[in-house]
Amino acid sequence: MTLEQIQTGTVILTPTAVQAVRELMKERELEGYALRVFVAGSSCSGLQYGMALEKNIRPEDLVSEFEDVRVVVDEVSINYLQGATVDYVDGPMGAGFKIDNPNVAPSCGCSSSSSSAQGGCSGCG
Repeated sequence: MTLEQIQTGTVILTPTAVQAVRELMKERELEGYALRVFVAGSSCSGLQYGMALEKNIRPEDLVSEFEDVRVVVDEVSINYLQGATVDYVDGPMGAGFKIDNPNVAPSCGCSSSSSSAQGGCSGCG
């Protein structure tokens, strides 16, 4: 683990992401809230992720602390987010959170019937 990131058993939050969450919660006066990270579904282009600032934490949620920011992941999403990195980027295309997930196999934009079991495509186009 480097000073650049803080790691738990489920997700990694970069210091930039921690600061962005902290600022959002302060702006919106959301004391006692946590950042919920979840898998919202999947398509042939990969997993779709969601994030929300939430106060309701269920007993089955995995809760991690990053300085003063709590992160919660539900019991289903944990299986897909192991080792994923949440970052906050601010660039020419705008600002926002970005999730880099090493568990996702490469995919293409074709239908699921033309994707191979290894996550690649056979005959897109």
